[in-house]
Amino acid sequence: MIKAHSQRVLQPYSAQVQIAASDDARALSMDGDVWEFQFIYANSRGGKASAGRQQGRFTRAAHIRRCDLQRVVDNPVAEDGQVDQRILELARFLIGARLPFEAADRYEYWLLDPKDHSPLALIFSCIDASEMASFPKLTDWAALPAAVMPIGTSETERCKSYGPVNYRLERCVAERASNKPRAQWFTRRYNESEVFPPFLVREDWENEEHRELCRRYLQRQAPRLLMLHGVGLDERRRMELASRENALDVARFYPLYPEIADNEVMDKIRIEARLRMAAGETAYTMGRRDGVLYQ
Repeated sequence: MIKAHSQRVLQPYSAQVQIAASDDARALSMDGDVWEFQFIYANSRGGKASAGRQQGRFTRAAHIRRCDLQRVVDNPVAEDGQVDQRILELARFLIGARLPFEAADRYEYWLLDPKDHSPLALIFSCIDASEMASFPKLTDWAALPAAVMPIGTSETERCKSYGPVNYRLERCVAERASNKPRAQWFTRRYNESEVFPPFLVREDWENEEHRELCRRYLQRQAPRLLMLHGVGLDERRRMELASRENALDVARFYPLYPEIADNEVMDKIRIEARLRMAAGETAYTMGRRDGVLYQ
């Protein structure tokens, strides 16, 4: 039996990864287009992995684009022989699957604001309560690296040799968390009304410079943030407008958006992306690793 779900890639937040898994294999995708197929092998003591798939170790077996899945199923012969049945089973499932899959990581580990111990920035998330103990007691929040998500800088910033916005915001979060930072696990359901930052880091900064750094970071990350589940329509609309500056990223991640607040805005962004791609332009991340590996 194949089970499907999605969960956030943390940390840093990079995407809402889609996962379809059988007892001894799984397929993962960061954008709904390219799927990485992985097999699970027995642990060091031998024996086949059971339904608790953590007994073995996943090893990458193949990358297949969604548009090629039907061809693989119809003609399961590769250059090195017959395509593994585990790949075919997952491929058949994915052909008819509706994306995005339901989000499942409702256990969340948040860095806390020392003033009132409220959530400041999300560090980890997981699906099962039993997994929480396996995470390190980390109290450092990380931004998506500038090498993965470059953010433009002003002439003044370049003249003063300021570092990337990504890392400057990291320092802001660390300073706000104080020299004795605390973090805590919370249990959430995505459609509840909770006092949690909708885009995984607080935006209510007292310092105007810090507030502007956060705004610029989230605006650049908007095409990825729109993959999040449980975001209210007003907040989603705000990120849809912010994503206009990165139309090619929107085109890449659009299949995994669980909801659209303003179809007119998104249609215009996608039309712009198609025109730019027709002219030979590609998104910065295309052809690169996303910088974060799902474990």
